[in-house]
Amino acid sequence: MGIQESFNGAVDKGKDLFEQNRDKIEEVVKSEQAEDVSDKVLDGVADFAKKIAPGAADKIDEIRDNADKAVGTE
Repeated sequence: MGIQESFNGAVDKGKDLFEQNRDKIEEVVKSEQAEDVSDKVLDGVADFAKKIAPGAADKIDEIRDNADKAVGTE
């Protein structure tokens, strides 16, 4: 079996596992724990980005807020 076939097989297995566990995954992603972790990560990334590009603070906050809506409970 070649590298491409191995890769495709792994991707297919990953898709199957995702589909079999979709409800559990969505529950975890929308959990309070995920909210806490995502807030910390997003805050850290936003703070770092503001140090690199201080003139873009408003846009960085907007992007951070939009990303936050996708994970967790708030």
